[in-house]
Amino acid sequence: MTSETQGAEASDTKLEAAQRRQSVLARLLVFGANAKPNSLHTFLYRHGLFVRATHWINAVILLFMLMSGLQIFNAHPALYFGSQSTFDHPALSLTASTGPNGELRGVTQIGSWQFDTTGLFGASNVDGMRVARGFPSWATVPGPQWLALGRRYHFFFAWFFVANGLLFALWAFASGHFRKELLPTSSDIAHLPHEIVDHARLKFAHDTRARHYNALQKLTYFLVIFGIGPLIVLTGLAMSPTMDSAFPFLPWIFGGRQTARTIHFICAFSFLAFFVIHIVMVALSGTWNNLRSMITGRYAIESEGQDG
Repeated sequence: MTSETQGAEASDTKLEAAQRRQSVLARLLVFGANAKPNSLHTFLYRHGLFVRATHWINAVILLFMLMSGLQIFNAHPALYFGSQSTFDHPALSLTASTGPNGELRGVTQIGSWQFDTTGLFGASNVDGMRVARGFPSWATVPGPQWLALGRRYHFFFAWFFVANGLLFALWAFASGHFRKELLPTSSDIAHLPHEIVDHARLKFAHDTRARHYNALQKLTYFLVIFGIGPLIVLTGLAMSPTMDSAFPFLPWIFGGRQTARTIHFICAFSFLAFFVIHIVMVALSGTWNNLRSMITGRYAIESEGQDG
């Protein structure tokens, strides 16, 4: 065998290996981890139009609310517990200080701990210059420091957040979606540890079990929709002087306006954490299959007894 022939065979082997890797990646993106992509698949109508519409509307609303909320936070980048702003003892702060060489440094304080977070929190670059700023300009709406416009964005989308949430809740109860798909049962609670282990091992259901939410999904969606959602609205109302004068019990419920602001902040980042984990799970369990089901409603499941 000549060296040219050996080189050609080696090149063909590398090409086949690359094609196999691409094929595996393509199947993973379509069907997800632990799937049997060579199985026959059947389609089911997984998400109705109302669920799909409220899902995408809420995604846009939450994006603008988070980014405009960070703009508002930047006006006073610190959080407290109680009724007053105890400036010397914040629970969390994103501030800036001047270092020994005169350079502006970002400082994140959590309780008694301090961290240098220059470039991200406390101090970041704006138009090539480092400025004191809680969150960087790319994370806020609008980008420049503009409290008044940030508040307008935030309150504008807050009305849509409440309306969208109420419509979904009313529909979920009236249609039976809440009872059938969202309300955790005693069986779901008992099965939760097993579901957590399966998700950690990337063992996702791709057969008829995928017709319905699993225990982990039910508990997560229930907590987010009926727990964090109402809580972030109530804490937002508790920070409004107008609402406080009309309903003085609101700040009292949360132990003071500053505590309400801190809880509001925690809820906002709980939504962000849910969003990140949700996207990761969508990608790992079948990016295109999940996206298609949330765009068209059609979701592919493996047919029983059919495996190529």
